[in-house]
Amino acid sequence: MNYAGSVTRLILASQSPARTKLLAEAGIEHEVLVSDVDEDAVQERYGVTDPHDTALLLARAKAEAVASLPEAEGALVLGCDSVFEFDGESHGKPYTVDVARQRMLRMSGSSGVLHTGHWLVDCRDTDDDGGSGATLGSVASAEVHFMEMQLAEIDAYIATGEPLHCAGSFTIDGLGGAFIRKVDGDPHAVIGLSVSTLRSLLAQANVSITEFWQDLPGSAIPGEL
Repeated sequence: MNYAGSVTRLILASQSPARTKLLAEAGIEHEVLVSDVDEDAVQERYGVTDPHDTALLLARAKAEAVASLPEAEGALVLGCDSVFEFDGESHGKPYTVDVARQRMLRMSGSSGVLHTGHWLVDCRDTDDDGGSGATLGSVASAEVHFMEMQLAEIDAYIATGEPLHCAGSFTIDGLGGAFIRKVDGDPHAVIGLSVSTLRSLLAQANVSITEFWQDLPGSAIPGEL
């Protein structure tokens, strides 16, 4: 059930299971349409090295790629991308065991900043659908503090395969959460999508996030039995 009765569609331009799970658990109705953006090619083209700007650039590239597809007509498209900043370096997905192990050994007992870029494109017709024509973005960042990690723990974690396809080689909402001491900032940004940032972007496109609220399984209206 959509509380506002709206037919506005929200498309997540990301194949990340964590992002779509986060939206689903927040009661936000959405579709998933994956872009075919070559992240390395985008970075090489623009030459962006700052982690904050890189996260926003890649989020924009994903959103605009999906927004150009016929399936996105009449919808709002959200692109997201995360980049981990550690010792002034940008860390994306490690992909290989050796890279993940090297990174995690350096991160042990230390801290870094996870930047998640968000980009929203309004593909609704400005005359018939009330579209705003908006194309705008924002970055949500959070400082992540790691516990001391033993090599055996790191190797066991890498063996699960979980960190190989995560920015910074870790997750907070999975097995990697055991190694995170605390987070300063929006914890949703560490997962890869800040719901409060999404709310702000939607508001700038003259859309309320409540338009996408739906009943959660097992939920009940307060006061009802």
